[in-house]
This record gives sequence, structure tokens and C-alpha cells, in this order.
Amino acid sequence: MTEFQYLLLMGACVAITLPLEFVLRARVYRRWRLLLPTILVVVLVFGLWDIVGIVREHWTYDSVSMTGVMFGPLPLEELVFFVVIPVAALLSYEGVGTVLQIARRRWADRRTKE
Repeated sequence: MTEFQYLLLMGACVAITLPLEFVLRARVYRRWRLLLPTILVVVLVFGLWDIVGIVREHWTYDSVSMTGVMFGPLPLEELVFFVVIPVAALLSYEGVGTVLQIARRRWADRRTKE
């Protein structure tokens, strides 16, 4: 089970932020034409960064917590991280924006009623 620890953590990030798409109408997944290029840039830039860091032995990954599936020197879990975390961040950002917009409307409504 420990070899899936990192992937389970990424799954938890998805599970925690996914409701923001529906409850707060974050509209991140619905705008996939904007989402895909964003994710692609993150994967390319940070993937190359990690590959250089791994090849130059600046850092390594704990093989006990990994599945062992590799893309060259890059573990599968790191690629999953590059997709999940930016999407979770976007969902959180849009969710906070929605909550703030609702709060501003309520505050404006209270001011007009007074």
C-alpha cells in the first residue's frame, strides 16, 4: 500500500477540491480549452526542471512511496502532481472568487436596504 501513498495523496487533493466545481460553480473543468494549455505549460516547464534536477542528482524520490512507473528519470507521481496541484489551485482560486462575489453582493444589498 505504501507504494501508492503519493498517488493517494494526489487523489485526496482531487477529492477535496472537486466539489468546488459543482458547489461553488468554479467552472474550471468546463473551460477545458483554457485548462489544457495551462496544464501543458506546467508539465513541460516543471517536468524539464525536474528531469534536470534528477539527472544532476540535485534531488531524488523516495522509491518506497512510489509505484516505480517512470517516464525516463521522472516518476509517474511527479507528472500526476504537475496536473493535480495546478487544477486544485485553480479550483480553489475560482471558489474563493465566488465566495467573495457572494459576500460582496450581500454586503451591497444590506447597504442599499439601510
